[in-house]
Amino acid sequence: MKKSIILFKAFCLVILLSCVAGQSFAQNWYGVRWVDDGDTIVLIDGRRVRYIGINAPEIDHKDKKAEPCGYSAKNYNKNMVLSKKVRLEFDREKHDQYGRLLAYVFLEDGTFVNEVMIKNGYAYSLYRNPNKKYNKRLFKAQRDAMTAKKGIWNNWKEEKNRYIGNKGSKRFHLETCTFGEKTGKTNTIYFNKKWDAFWAGFAPCKLCIEED
Repeated sequence: MKKSIILFKAFCLVILLSCVAGQSFAQNWYGVRWVDDGDTIVLIDGRRVRYIGINAPEIDHKDKKAEPCGYSAKNYNKNMVLSKKVRLEFDREKHDQYGRLLAYVFLEDGTFVNEVMIKNGYAYSLYRNPNKKYNKRLFKAQRDAMTAKKGIWNNWKEEKNRYIGNKGSKRFHLETCTFGEKTGKTNTIYFNKKWDAFWAGFAPCKLCIEED
């Protein structure tokens, strides 16, 4: 009799846990109401989501002009996720300084949106501590896109210059950049081309590279 009771309780516990897990899984899916640009979306509940580990070219806003491929990136992202359900996967840091959710975004068919944006040349990989779960995967996607000359990597042209890379932050700067000058010797690496810096997994400093 006691054995039957124990088995029954165990069975009920399994059913309860299954229901809870099922509810949690269902609650992880959200509809996409709006697409801001190539790396930011708005959910039906109004929350903004910034894709972790990527940075897409900017569209025009305020007094800034759109960057090359900015609207192409937005439209590609829009075609992928708008009015669809997405699953959000979080890392160690859940919000950025603007209050946006930071997430890895997946479609119902398993498509990893962050990765696809990079792999098709509509964004580059952006290292940012402590959210590093898919860094290697996203970096590989970038090299694949660069090799195939897709999107932002197509018809790439630049003159040689001198850039300071910071091994700690994985950012590269013009030599005249204040942040670049502050890079410690052990973290310093030099590049003669932006292409080489990107290939090594470094992302540009927004304060100085945009003006280059």
